[in-house]
Amino acid sequence: MSTAPTTTTDEVPDAPDSSKPSAPARPSAAATLRPLVLRLHFYAGLLVAPFLLVAALSGALYAASFQAEKIIYADEFTVSVGDTKLPISEQVAAARKAHPEGTVAAVRPSPEDDATTRVMLSGVAGVGADHTLAVFVDPYTAKVEGALEQYGSTGALPLRTWLSEFHRNLHLGETGRLYSELAASWLWVIAGGGLVLWFARRRTQRKVRGTSGRRRTLGLHGTVGVWASAGFIFLSATGLTWSTYAGANIDVLRTSLGQSTPSVSAAAGGEHTGHGAAAGAGSTGEHGVGLDKVLAAARAEGLGDPVEIVPPADESSAYVVKQIQRSWPTKQDAVAVDPSTGEVLDVLRFADYPVLAKLTRWGIDAHTGVLFGIVNQLALMALALSLVLLILWGYRMWWQRGRASAFGRPIPRGAWQQVPPLLLVTLMAGVAVVGYYVPLLGIPLAAFIAVDVILGEIDHRRGGRTRGEQAGAK
Repeated sequence: MSTAPTTTTDEVPDAPDSSKPSAPARPSAAATLRPLVLRLHFYAGLLVAPFLLVAALSGALYAASFQAEKIIYADEFTVSVGDTKLPISEQVAAARKAHPEGTVAAVRPSPEDDATTRVMLSGVAGVGADHTLAVFVDPYTAKVEGALEQYGSTGALPLRTWLSEFHRNLHLGETGRLYSELAASWLWVIAGGGLVLWFARRRTQRKVRGTSGRRRTLGLHGTVGVWASAGFIFLSATGLTWSTYAGANIDVLRTSLGQSTPSVSAAAGGEHTGHGAAAGAGSTGEHGVGLDKVLAAARAEGLGDPVEIVPPADESSAYVVKQIQRSWPTKQDAVAVDPSTGEVLDVLRFADYPVLAKLTRWGIDAHTGVLFGIVNQLALMALALSLVLLILWGYRMWWQRGRASAFGRPIPRGAWQQVPPLLLVTLMAGVAVVGYYVPLLGIPLAAFIAVDVILGEIDHRRGGRTRGEQAGAK
């Protein structure tokens, strides 16, 4: 009678048969997404790069224009320090005597001892409807030091205005703004995709020292991209806030959440409704109690320099005095002053802004280079240089790989078939939502997918096999 065999603790029962091939390990969700990210990063970078290149170069020039203005327009900006500054009304009268055309739209009293007072005139012949003629007045002598065309609330003069328009719309008007919105819509996608690819590569490969050729270019591209990615995502997000289509959607969203930017009431009496950014009427901007008493009332409410005084738009409107410092710390308080009595009718403090309104203000100011002054401007120029280098390295990698093969074997089609269905559906839903709110991302992406599917079908009919088919044939 035989007995069952026994095993010792050193033996391993049921050892696998090494002669039988083991089943391949199921790839992780992250691994299945990497080919999709790689394909999107490559094609988006290749096609959007020209727009990003223009945006980067023009943005760097705009960031440098703040310091350039101080040099070019030094005669208009600065004066010798005198004993006592004249009343604002006298300075405005001197500006009107030298430039009687148009009406006073706003007055910016001298914010520093050696700075001129700026009187802005609207409706001046030869000056654009959304521009003003800025007249610079010596606050000690009332001498007019010059006059220059000005654009926007930031006080941009001709040099910065030209560069701002070039960066925003290539001097092509509203149609031209599509270029900058397209660049902003895709920059965060390209930067985020690059981050995913870089860290995925770092997990699977160790750094190779002394490499050359395409591997070296890839290393430079990836390293600089990782360090600059946070800046790129920030520029993309803040740039979209005042774009044509995505910006409008963001405004609607902020309003629905009660996070829109508030404004001081400019109504002269009764229930105060309205806004404070209105053009003034009258030859000198003097209404009722006058500019000096209005400024004194604003000072009493704690509005320190720099400030801007906006005369009443009509008989039912009030003066509005608002702080205009956008550098850190931000000064954006505003008051409305009754022109007949000099009484403060409404006060708006920046501290009372909703959170998203504050973040929007700071984000836009950092994007334009004013929030932290020259440090901010140098950082923007460094980001712009980084983006230019990344674009050049990206095209160089394409060239080194071989331009024809870049559209075939290295970045194959059909990667989406490997993504788990639940993850794929979730991803598609997220992309649809983002594409709806950022149409210059959603529309080109939909067009790319459609073209890619058509080309894939053509290739399939000609005998080519997608990656999914290759995987199934193994």
